[in-house]
Amino acid sequence: MMQKARNRRLLTLWRVIKTGMINFGRNAWLATAAMAVMTVTLGIVLFSIIASATLNNTIEQINSKIDISVYLADGTTTAQADKLMQTLRGMPEVRDVAYVSKDQALAIYRAENSGNQTLQEAISQTGNPLPASLKIAPVDPGRIDTIKALIDAPASVALEDPQIHSSYGGSQKAAINKIAHATSIMKRVGVVAVLLFAVISMLIIFNTIQMAIFNRRDEITIMRLLGASTWFIRGPFVVESVLYGVIAALISVEGIDLLFRLASSGLQASSLGLLNIDYAASYFRGHFWTLLPLQLGVGILIGAVSSTIATRRYLKFKSK
Repeated sequence: MMQKARNRRLLTLWRVIKTGMINFGRNAWLATAAMAVMTVTLGIVLFSIIASATLNNTIEQINSKIDISVYLADGTTTAQADKLMQTLRGMPEVRDVAYVSKDQALAIYRAENSGNQTLQEAISQTGNPLPASLKIAPVDPGRIDTIKALIDAPASVALEDPQIHSSYGGSQKAAINKIAHATSIMKRVGVVAVLLFAVISMLIIFNTIQMAIFNRRDEITIMRLLGASTWFIRGPFVVESVLYGVIAALISVEGIDLLFRLASSGLQASSLGLLNIDYAASYFRGHFWTLLPLQLGVGILIGAVSSTIATRRYLKFKSK
């Protein structure tokens, strides 16, 4: 008995889905505007996610190149340097600390100036004037002052006047602030645009479903006289709207993929302003199977909610 009831429910569900698909075919041209606006909405959602991830990656790359160099006097002992390194590694603001000896500093200098014969000869004649140093990688460049405060306290580290230099400043600081500001603005604009187009999409789908219900009002009346449930009447319209969302999601994903293909082949540079096209395309393809279900979910949600509201309003009106 229970199996028969289950089979009957499954058969009803299949009929609802089948009817919804048939109705979608009938109203395909009528729903073109709804699917077009939904495609724009979902395209903005997808592009905002990719752009935000790309800009965050750019900030992380710049942050990874920022360090603090502590140049140690020639009289600094190994024990003093080790003590300072241990102290720094214990700070939550420090990601890593590396010791660069005088010989390593000279080798780095020669490698960086391998094409300048004058500098090579000058450093050879003066011996090795380069000091040993500590390269400190901060977790957050904005909290470098905390690390500097520790180094500036000679009593705590037992060093004699260490010289401190930070690569965080000038153009790098301006670049990070610029990208962070752009990321914040893009997120806000993206949210506003998504909400705006989502509302427009829902209104268009709402009107589309209302029109479809009006066109089939005689059919619906007959179904109600025959005892069809509200769910059975409402279901096909919800399925129809869900198909709008599915198709719009697939088009938006394909559209973004096409955009990246055209950008990669049409631009000689690998970046467009602050947006690294290569990384954005790589992020899109690397997270494709995460982004696709997200797009489908948003599209289905918009379609289902708008059609449910539309059908409830119509059925409520008819039941009076």
